[in-house]
Amino acid sequence: MRPPAIRNPFTAKPLPEQPDIEAAALRSDRFRLEREGDWRRLELIVRRLERGAMGRLSDDDIAELPVLYRQAASSLAVARETSLDSATLKFLEDLVERAWYQVYGPRSGLFRWLARFFRGGWSRAVRAIWLDIVLAFAAMAAGVAAGWMLVARNVDWYFTLVPGGMAGGRVPGASRAQLAETLGIADGAGGLSAFAAYLFYNNATVCILAFALGFAFGVPTLLLLIYNMAMLGAMAWLFNSVGLLPEVMAWLSVHGTTEFGAILLAGAAGVHVGRNMAFPGEASILAATANAGRRAALVMLGCVFMLIVAAVLEAFPRQLAGFEARAIIGAFMLVVWVSLFVLVGRSAKSQAGEAR
Repeated sequence: MRPPAIRNPFTAKPLPEQPDIEAAALRSDRFRLEREGDWRRLELIVRRLERGAMGRLSDDDIAELPVLYRQAASSLAVARETSLDSATLKFLEDLVERAWYQVYGPRSGLFRWLARFFRGGWSRAVRAIWLDIVLAFAAMAAGVAAGWMLVARNVDWYFTLVPGGMAGGRVPGASRAQLAETLGIADGAGGLSAFAAYLFYNNATVCILAFALGFAFGVPTLLLLIYNMAMLGAMAWLFNSVGLLPEVMAWLSVHGTTEFGAILLAGAAGVHVGRNMAFPGEASILAATANAGRRAALVMLGCVFMLIVAAVLEAFPRQLAGFEARAIIGAFMLVVWVSLFVLVGRSAKSQAGEAR
């Protein structure tokens, strides 16, 4: 008669018999011994790559690195499913994680990546979405024209388009002297750093919204651009009505060529994603969206840099400089951005460096 099975006092389930434990251990040892050679070779390759000794690797080692990584990942999945011994499981988890960074991880550090980004990566991403930039620019121009014409027909539209907090005394009915005073030079730089932080937050919100709304085929993004630029059109009409249009354009140009450029690119990035979702071409929707998303992400990273520059320009040079200085700064920044996007990263050498 077979003796009764010994049960776990906590779960009341039968404990595995000794032959079962020995069989599981045998399977674990056999599994490890059959694959340990490939694991050790992968570990050696990964260790040399981590130490920067890539020159010590043969061409066969480099070619087989992805294959060995996939085999180790497969072994890890089997080890987890069959509950192999904890030492083997821990070794495989560590090895697969380290190998993943060598196969799929970034090939350079942060500063080198930033150098490649500013030497051509950002500019090429911007040029790749040129059609979407044209669409976004058309929407912004239409917004300025709409704001101007609406207020010219009915002044009450001004209070609808321009929020009270943004108006700051720039309202219909104000005299030329009162409006000119709102464009005056500040007495000092005190408190302007906090103002710069507020402006960065406000402009970043608009850019993020313009980009995020692109998922709906880009339509909400275009509508947002039209609305935001309608405020500019309304204010331009107001200052033009008292003969201060050149002064307000110079006042805006200090930061405007940078800020509106960032908003333009953010809107174009959103439109680019939405347009590729709506018209993926021969690729699948997911593939087309993923490719567009990578380009748009590079553009948006550049927009963050532009917004920081715009906040500093808006808080300091615009408030402390006169009419001529403002116009010069605005024109200079426009030339800088256009030159960056049109000229940088066009050489074959820079494109080869980006590919590496």
